[in-house]
Amino acid sequence: MGLTEWAFALSESLLAEPLPRRWAHSQGVAGRARELRPILNGDAELLEAAAILHDIGYAPAVKETGFHPLDGGRYLRDKTDVDERVVRLVAHHSCALLEAEERGLRAELETEFAVERPDLVDALIYCDMTTTPTGERTTTRARVDEIVGRYGPDTIVGRFIQRAAPDIHAAGERVLERLALAG
Repeated sequence: MGLTEWAFALSESLLAEPLPRRWAHSQGVAGRARELRPILNGDAELLEAAAILHDIGYAPAVKETGFHPLDGGRYLRDKTDVDERVVRLVAHHSCALLEAEERGLRAELETEFAVERPDLVDALIYCDMTTTPTGERTTTRARVDEIVGRYGPDTIVGRFIQRAAPDIHAAGERVLERLALAG
């Protein structure tokens, strides 16, 4: 079984039944990752695996701190032998350091997990932040607005996503530029 197939099976086993909407979102994010193959060279499978696994920290079987990037990263690091780069992408997906700061967990995230290459970080941000909660396509601006609306502007997630918005939009633009250059 290849990396992508393994990652899909693990993610499905953790998310599909208890969190079907989160599973639908994860599948959509993985679909976006497949669309980036022209700019990923040898890292296409790695990104797709990280994309399908990025939200496993929400799974009841994985959830410990309540901060899903940290919980997902720890689970992958401690319970699997998956490539460390996948673990790092999951742990740091979509500007997780900013949310970790809001939650008082920044030191743990920074200490436990190195940040992956910027182009791969951008690619996973793009995939996550251009996919709705139900797995449909959207824009980074609409996605940020949806998250603020769902959680509220004064919640931990609402504050974090508003702080992260410029970085999210910039990452999306960089990915689109790379796709345009790739033809």
